[in-house]
Amino acid sequence: MGYDFSSLAILVVDDNPHMRDLLRLLLRSMGVKTVHEAENGAMALKLLKERAIDIAICDLLMAEVDGNAFTREVRQSAAGSQRYLPIIMVTGHSERKVIESARDAGVTEFLRKPITARSLYLRLVEVVERPRPFIQCATYFGPDRRRKKCDDPSVYGSRRAEDRGEASEIVFLAEDA
Repeated sequence: MGYDFSSLAILVVDDNPHMRDLLRLLLRSMGVKTVHEAENGAMALKLLKERAIDIAICDLLMAEVDGNAFTREVRQSAAGSQRYLPIIMVTGHSERKVIESARDAGVTEFLRKPITARSLYLRLVEVVERPRPFIQCATYFGPDRRRKKCDDPSVYGSRRAEDRGEASEIVFLAEDA
């Protein structure tokens, strides 16, 4: 069963015009009617102040403001709901340290190039169907980095603040509350 993405406004952030074209065409083929484009993170941040955006699809490596810097800026923004924007990072670099860096910046999902219509569709479904709760602690604000709910703390060791007896806060989107 296909999802109706027609009401979504998606921002595509990539310095490569061919990649922006490809993503726009794929999104339109999936029924997305509103696709905004930005050449870099700085332009994307400006667009976020001017338009209502539901999801951002962002390249990692860009001049001026790259994908991680864009994501950190969005997550640290004082502009309310903008902080909760689902961000799908797209990159050809899929080394563990790159993925962890994007995750730690606050990326919601990660999509490795070369992308396919199916892989993009699955990430959109993930963001729409299973939005992650957001975590607020001293060093991080963003989507919960844990993919699976697990009641066994030994699986995670003592990395989580609550496992160490420290305060952390889970923040849910308004419609989840």
